[in-house]
Amino acid sequence: MNRILSLLTILCAVTAGLTSCIEDGFSSSASDQPTFSTDTLHMGVIFTEDPSVTHRFTVYNRADKGISIDHISLSGPGADCFRLNVDGFSGRDFSNVEIRAKDSIYVFVETTLPANGRTAPVEVLAALDFLTKGETRTVTLQAQGRDVVRLRGVVLDANTRFTAEKPYQIYDSLVVAPGATLTLEPGTELFFHDGAYMAVRGTLKAVGTPEAKINMSGDRTGNVVTDISFDIMSRQWTGLFFTDTSADNELSYTDLRNTWQGVTVDRAPLLMVNSRLHNSGGLVLEADHAHIRAYGCELAEGAEGVVRLRGGEHVFNHCTLSNNYLFAAITGPLLGLEHTDEKDADESGLPYLQADIANSILYGIGSDLNKKDLTGTQVKLRRCLLKSNGSDDDNFIDCIWGEDPLFRTVREDYIFDYRLREGSPAIGAADPSLTAPEARTDAYGLSRGPVPDLGAYVWTADEQ
Repeated sequence: MNRILSLLTILCAVTAGLTSCIEDGFSSSASDQPTFSTDTLHMGVIFTEDPSVTHRFTVYNRADKGISIDHISLSGPGADCFRLNVDGFSGRDFSNVEIRAKDSIYVFVETTLPANGRTAPVEVLAALDFLTKGETRTVTLQAQGRDVVRLRGVVLDANTRFTAEKPYQIYDSLVVAPGATLTLEPGTELFFHDGAYMAVRGTLKAVGTPEAKINMSGDRTGNVVTDISFDIMSRQWTGLFFTDTSADNELSYTDLRNTWQGVTVDRAPLLMVNSRLHNSGGLVLEADHAHIRAYGCELAEGAEGVVRLRGGEHVFNHCTLSNNYLFAAITGPLLGLEHTDEKDADESGLPYLQADIANSILYGIGSDLNKKDLTGTQVKLRRCLLKSNGSDDDNFIDCIWGEDPLFRTVREDYIFDYRLREGSPAIGAADPSLTAPEARTDAYGLSRGPVPDLGAYVWTADEQ
């Protein structure tokens, strides 16, 4: 019995000691306060009535002892719009939140903003207050709510005009029926939900300006993680399809991105002027016995390559084809050429590929062309800068071989800027006699002048 009592005495002493350590481990000093990874959590522009992505910030305890935050709560005019998760617990008010010495916790924030009836985004603010030992410290929650026009499974069977007054959010599909024309005014924005697509069986006229470009992209805003924007992520929506019943289509000053399949043109005409097609989980542009005329366009970032031309008749003038795709191994060339002659003919029985590619740049990760010998084909590359080392012949005419165009792109920093840096061999290297009238200015409205640069963009010294 004495041994049992002695053991119980020891256990009690140890338990008391542990309790004392825990109690002594928390600071009682009012100067030991939480600090934060940000004083304002910017959640960006969010479509009203849609839940936002989850944002987070970190709460630090820099003290040598643990601290207990007495109360965490929302206040301010927008308080009801925000939802919280603090250290794994969801709610709106939290009490006695402990952070160990030299440790931290996460706070996750989501919001759903109400419709506001405005054409411009409306700012919504709330204060997230942390009360610790009588002192309150605040992190501001900031979001901007933007009203949208929501379209679900819409078929346009009459001439229709979309304006820039409010963006359009497309669920499922947007179809332009045969015989109908959809006109997108300068500045129009189309945001496509996961898996949505647009099919043009009639006519699409998307004609922007340098100051008011047309936008076609996924509907997710903000960042995937801290420094990676959804804007550079592919596979957010399916893509844009021109079927063989469509006619007289145009994409001018249009930025189209974030797709699974890019732009697909099936035996139809498409005029593109000073437009950007980029960030595709497949090809950026695929043309099947189509008629593509592209002037001053950037075509970039595709997991399966950038452009594939199968038969048809095509013009690419002052275009930049490049690939710095981030999210998968690149499996195709910048420019794939098919149905060029009887050796690679498909079963269509249609005329072989005709292509005139002039004053353009083909340079990026992977190969530039799937065919290096174009002898006997109707494909010509005139005064182009190519990644490959090679030599001129009847199909490659006055080209620049194996030179780096010195794009301003910095892939590891997620900067995809295909303007030229000082010292680029593409500066002043174009043949002015090959510059088409449609390519006389670039997407920024800059004139190519009498000594034009190769590629889509005009170089200026003040860009450095």
